[in-house]
Amino acid sequence: MEDKSLIEHMKALLKKEPKYVDKHGALFISQIFEDIDKIDTELIKLLINNKKAKENFFEKIEDIYVLNQYKLIEVFTMKEYMKGSFTDYENKIGLIKKDGFIGTNDDVVLAFPYKDCVLQGGQTKDDEPSSEMFNNYIVEASKIDRMYDPKVLTNFKRFTKDGESEVDEITQNDSLIVKGNNLIALHSLKHRYRGKVKLIYIDPPYNTGNDSFGYNDRFNHSSWLTFMKNRLEIAKEFLSDDGVIFITLDDNEVFYLKVLTDEIFDRDNFIADVIWNSRKSVQNDTIISLATNHNLFYAKNKNRLDKKDFRLSVDESKYKYDDNDGKGKYKADPFDAPNLRPNLTYPILNTNTNEEFYPPTGRHWRTTQEEYKKYLNDNRIIFGQTGKSKPQLKKYLNEEKDKGSVSTTLWNDLDTTTNATKHLEKIFGKKIFDTPKPEKLIQRIINLSTKPNDLIMDFHLGSGTATAVAHKMGRRYIGIEQMDYIEDISVERMKKVIDGEQGGISKAVEWSGGGSFVYCELKENEEFKNSKVENLQYDMRYVPYSEIDDETYKVGKKEKEINKKFYGTDDE
Repeated sequence: MEDKSLIEHMKALLKKEPKYVDKHGALFISQIFEDIDKIDTELIKLLINNKKAKENFFEKIEDIYVLNQYKLIEVFTMKEYMKGSFTDYENKIGLIKKDGFIGTNDDVVLAFPYKDCVLQGGQTKDDEPSSEMFNNYIVEASKIDRMYDPKVLTNFKRFTKDGESEVDEITQNDSLIVKGNNLIALHSLKHRYRGKVKLIYIDPPYNTGNDSFGYNDRFNHSSWLTFMKNRLEIAKEFLSDDGVIFITLDDNEVFYLKVLTDEIFDRDNFIADVIWNSRKSVQNDTIISLATNHNLFYAKNKNRLDKKDFRLSVDESKYKYDDNDGKGKYKADPFDAPNLRPNLTYPILNTNTNEEFYPPTGRHWRTTQEEYKKYLNDNRIIFGQTGKSKPQLKKYLNEEKDKGSVSTTLWNDLDTTTNATKHLEKIFGKKIFDTPKPEKLIQRIINLSTKPNDLIMDFHLGSGTATAVAHKMGRRYIGIEQMDYIEDISVERMKKVIDGEQGGISKAVEWSGGGSFVYCELKENEEFKNSKVENLQYDMRYVPYSEIDDETYKVGKKEKEINKKFYGTDDE
């Protein structure tokens, strides 16, 4: 281990480079690690041109100086550099076993700096810079407990087709939109909604550097993972035993998140990574143009799911034939199926042409010969519309509607982000988001995993697509958003939905307006609200429900009544 004078020397040296220093004058250790790892040219120049750094961290091999990366990293793994951001995890992101290295068992988890911490995520504006605080679960347990305590709800409003009205209480039948930090809001709402949510859908920040995730952008990989871990762990508690979660992401973080979500939800509960064709246009300024997004799909308990429930509505436009025999419309599917099965290979005679058919090479007929004869006698076999082709099986719409159709992991038949952008522009008269999700994507997810009146949650509400679709489809919902645009965008969109807005899926589901939702906010501590974030602990931002009667916070009588009913303490 290097002596203290060398450490101080290195601190002073690296602080000469602006990208290694935050606005408070502290070193960005993560950025230093990243540059050491990739042998950044500017870092090498800085070090090799400094006599003491050159003597300590470079080895001369013939006429070439080689950086000793491990020796340099050792300096910055001292506990001194982790003060104020306690963590037991290594300063790398990677896979570990709980008891050591990967290799001999399957108990693999994702390790990353600050994994044992909480990242509050306090940003409320897209362009708001943030120097985020990490709190360790053990070292700062009391602070985290206070942060997670239920908070007072305020500014209640009910919206219906008749406009805005007062709220007397929030019932189980109400849909809810909450303004406030989503991590803290989740911990407040869990007392009411634990185990009651059928579907969680989130479209979180993708951590591309271009989206609204402004937290610690020089340490964004680990901070993003910590941010997601904190929220997904509590989100899991909301799911019913047969509940599911969909997470939409691009490929910047999805592969890291997949390992993390395997750990949180259990790898056995992973259902699919559904690929959605999110963009049709091609970007010519890149090596390969991004055209898809991922949708990670997990169950709370896969064993509690019924496969028959996870079926899509059939596409009625494909059922275009009708023999006018009273059986209704049908489509004609090939009678052959993939793979060779000798017991399902037999001759089929087309009596119209006396031509004999066998399955194509490497394929077999769908049924045994006996079952085929039953289909034939029931007039369910057709040899093309001309009667001269190979055999096909009639699939009747009225039968298939009851069964539904099985989804695949490729969704290339839905609207794109471009369609969604145009939809929002039509609603608001201007572009408000770069990559909103189309209503048809959410419609498919909701169709697959829920029934009318089920409860849906989105704690990255954004423009409100998930709640808009849920409302149009007759589902209850909880939406959470901490950004200031919630009232101008998310709530305004929902008001337009209630008024009968006709974009997105409205015509497909015959939406004509109606319904209601309740809006409320986590009550902010006025002292915090009027101060700089740096001057107060973040766990003091919102008023704890346990202190609702403290006159300091000026909680009104009606506010108290609604809160006590909501938290189930109105008889206390």
